[in-house]
Order: sequence, then structure tokens, then C-alpha cells
Amino acid sequence: MCSYVWDHLEMGYVQGMCDLLAPLMVILDDECLAYSCFTQLMKRMSQNFPNGGAMDTHFTNMRSLIQILDSELFELMHQNGDYTHFYFCYRWFLLDFKRELLYQDVFSVWEVIWAAPHISSQHFVLFLALALVEVYREIIRDNTMDFTDIIKFFNEMAERHDVQHILQIARELVHKVQSLIENK
Repeated sequence: MCSYVWDHLEMGYVQGMCDLLAPLMVILDDECLAYSCFTQLMKRMSQNFPNGGAMDTHFTNMRSLIQILDSELFELMHQNGDYTHFYFCYRWFLLDFKRELLYQDVFSVWEVIWAAPHISSQHFVLFLALALVEVYREIIRDNTMDFTDIIKFFNEMAERHDVQHILQIARELVHKVQSLIENK
């Protein structure tokens, strides 16, 4: 981490970077290789950190996606304290879902996120986030959750998600949007 920060003084250290580096250190077990991979990862992820600008774009895109794909849930979120700003997804986007998943699942999800631009969508993280919301749609609806409730709920659900199911739903959501675009 110190080497990366030293080589990227304009950015410096930002909270969350260690969360992104740790899985690479574990899986690669080689500091030089982990540094190289982390540097490449940060080319994409640095835009999610403060002053990067991507976070607002993620929130806006989430808002648009849910309006198109699940307008009923969007309206419910809007009525129950309007958390359609999707700030509860901040940690998901900042860390590529690292704190939401069991360690072994982080590797699977990261592989899909990294491969997705080449096979399905360069915005797969948005579909993954929407899939997380959709998996718990009935719980959110039945409990008329507000912003505080949804933050608490997803914090309590961290490391308890069925990753394969969420990935499947995310893929289905990508295909649904692709179909909508093709049929337009």
C-alpha cells in the first residue's frame, strides 16, 4: 500500500484501498504481483473514491435502471422517505462488493465484474447492485423500509448473500436491458 501511495501522491491513501488490496494479497501471495494487479485495479476503481466523480454516475444510473426495470419498487422507495438516491449502495460500488460477501465469494464476483465488459456489460456492477436489491425486494416491500432500515438491513446481511443467485439475477437483468434496447 505504501508503494502505491508513494507512486500516486496525487491521490494519496483513501479509506477503502486496503479492502481492495487485501484479497489480491491473499490470492496472489506475492507482493510484487499484488502491487501490479492493485495498480491495474485502481485504474478503474479510483474513480469511485472522493474526487473521482463516478459515484454520482453510479447512483444516477441505479435510479434509471430501477425506474425502467422495477417501477413498483422505485415508487415504494420514493414513498418511504425517498432513498432513490441509492446512497446505501455507496460501499458496494466503492469496494466492488468486497464487504458484502464472504471472502471466497469476493473472488468469484470480482472475476465476473472484470470479465463482464468483454462479454456482457461494462456496467455490470450496476446490475449486481440492482440484483442485490431485487433479491430482497419482498422484504423491503413487506417491511416498508425507509433509508435507515435499508442501510441497517444490508449491513446485517453482509456476508450472508447467495452469491450464485445474485449473479444469476444480475445476468438476467443485463439481458433484459439488452432486449429492451434491441426491441426499441
